[in-house]
Amino acid sequence: MAAEVHPTAIVEPGARLGDRVRIWHWVHIRAGAVIGDDTSIGQGCYVDAVAIGRGCRIQNHVSLYDGVAIDDDVFLGPSCVFTNVKHPRAHVSRRDAYAPTRVGRGATIGANATILCGVSIGPYAMIGAGAVVTSDVQPHALVTGTPARRSGWACRCGETLPANPPAQTTVACARCSDRYGVSDGAATRLL
Repeated sequence: MAAEVHPTAIVEPGARLGDRVRIWHWVHIRAGAVIGDDTSIGQGCYVDAVAIGRGCRIQNHVSLYDGVAIDDDVFLGPSCVFTNVKHPRAHVSRRDAYAPTRVGRGATIGANATILCGVSIGPYAMIGAGAVVTSDVQPHALVTGTPARRSGWACRCGETLPANPPAQTTVACARCSDRYGVSDGAATRLL
């Protein structure tokens, strides 16, 4: 099934849209962008020549610049921000200094969060609304604040996992019953 593109959107020649992609009002998709099947891009977004996985939900007013890579099933909340240069100056070209940023499969980034360039956000991590991420985020980590710090762990379904004691333990998600091995430094889904 073909992509649905709102008449106010601009999709430059050379952009590749997967099946069932939905592009909403006043979106600009640049040449070289690759957008996976079943992805929705909300009103007022800008997508440079970046790769976006399948099944993503990109809410209103998100800009994705060169250097950002979005894996499958990622949720980007309204007006979240990605940077691509650590030391920008208007009068100095830094195109050769873009620092790559990767958002892992199933991760969620809350509204108005800021992701500084050069970090990796692990699979199924949860970034709280308004957080400022300045360093890598572990898989399943729930991070909040400015700068963002781990405040818990998140299940694949998005629920916060029960608080863990200092020693390693096993916890189960109250919503979906998935089980995780949790310690102070990591959460791993158990099969």
